[in-house]
Amino acid sequence: MIKMKKDSLTINHGFTLVELLVVISVLGILASIVLVSFGGSQKQARDTQRKSDLKQYQNSLEAYANKSNGFYPQRTSATVASTTLCNDLALTTCPKDPKDPTYFYYYISDGSGVAGSASGTKYVLWASLENTTGFWVVCSNGKSAVSVSAPYSSTCPI
Repeated sequence: MIKMKKDSLTINHGFTLVELLVVISVLGILASIVLVSFGGSQKQARDTQRKSDLKQYQNSLEAYANKSNGFYPQRTSATVASTTLCNDLALTTCPKDPKDPTYFYYYISDGSGVAGSASGTKYVLWASLENTTGFWVVCSNGKSAVSVSAPYSSTCPI
């Protein structure tokens, strides 16, 4: 009869240093891939917010025109929508850019008389885009699309 000692069979539980380093490396690579793709998604989300904000301004302008015999607030030079247009439309809350409050939405219209008076017959709203080169433009004729250059008059560039 052969006797075996209990001490001769030892079982080690745990991971080696190499195994831990491989797992940490793989997690680091996966995290960097996720972060890179997340940046593009954030830009796209901010562009979508900008488009939505311009649509809110457009809705407010149309409501204003319904109360003003079909005329829009007159601004013959490009103005910052969050200050001048909000005052013209008597809005209590004005959309501002989701990334940077110094990054503006712009408004221009035709018409004559005092700036802000209801004499404009057409307008253009626009904002710079982050994820796409160009500007998102919304016109009084109902068109909205990307333009390669910023509008310089109330004539729709798209």
